[in-house]
Amino acid sequence: MSAIQTHPTAANVRLREAPQLALSTKRGFKSIVAGGLTGGINICIVFPTEFIKTQLQLDSGRNIMTAHHSVMVPYSSTLSWSHSVLQSKNLKLYNGSVDVVKKTIKEKGLKGMYRGVSVLLCGTVPTYSIRFGVFDFLKGHFCGRDGNLSPLARLGCGMGTGVAEAVLLVTWVETLKVRLISDQKKKVPLYRGPVHAASSIIRNEGPFGLYKGFTPTVLKQGSSQAIRFSVMESLRSWYTGGDINKSVPKPFVAMFGAVAGGASVLGNTPVDVVKTRMQNGSYSSSVECARQVARNEGVRGFYKGCLPRMNRVCLEVGLAFVIYDTVMEVFKTVWPSK
Repeated sequence: MSAIQTHPTAANVRLREAPQLALSTKRGFKSIVAGGLTGGINICIVFPTEFIKTQLQLDSGRNIMTAHHSVMVPYSSTLSWSHSVLQSKNLKLYNGSVDVVKKTIKEKGLKGMYRGVSVLLCGTVPTYSIRFGVFDFLKGHFCGRDGNLSPLARLGCGMGTGVAEAVLLVTWVETLKVRLISDQKKKVPLYRGPVHAASSIIRNEGPFGLYKGFTPTVLKQGSSQAIRFSVMESLRSWYTGGDINKSVPKPFVAMFGAVAGGASVLGNTPVDVVKTRMQNGSYSSSVECARQVARNEGVRGFYKGCLPRMNRVCLEVGLAFVIYDTVMEVFKTVWPSK
């Protein structure tokens, strides 16, 4: 009996393809450059809504004392006033988003709507570079063989991205922006510009004066990016069926980005309010700030400026992902991977 050795033929052999690396692992420096371009274009479009949001959040009102007099004293033969009562009334500077626009343009002109944009623009470009660069870096390390992130990894990568940008840039940039916008309300502004504002804060409060509101800023950025990237990656994966080589049409990218931005606003507006109040220099700690807001303004105080912020963030995030995807597509032609 002879032993017959059979050899598999090419027809019945299924070759397993090597797992394809995630796109994020191939982009490298491109994602950083594309992120910076995205931030610069984006902020020039959406800054007026950020200005409105900040003005409304800083408008805690003024207490005005008014005198109220009682009716004439009964049974008196002469007319006289008595029982004068002093009452305190809190008057708001603005009645809403439209009122902010009207009063700002009337007093400062159209340029007033862009007060503080220079420092924010200088900070936004590197912030977006860090944001997309760090996320792509983390995604390349934690994605599966198919290039997709698990739901928990999406949250983790987004959280890490937000914390990184808060520590490196966002805190001090936001502090300068808030101080410049708040300074505009004064009859005689203290700051001549972002550089003068930064030097004045460091001189009067020390270097840590630029990092007022650090804790709420880290919480805000971390939770914000965790929500945004998690929702965005989930919607992309749903649309493409998990195929990283399938592109998403730009209108859907914009819509998915707007949904992701709106979700982040609903999730962390209270933290954003505390952060803004802290960076204005009015409170000694985040806990004290939150306590004062709750005591004086109630739950609604934590959602001041939510509507203009919702409008800004939905527009900003939707635009950001569209611009970023467009820039990366252009890079495929003008900056091909080796």
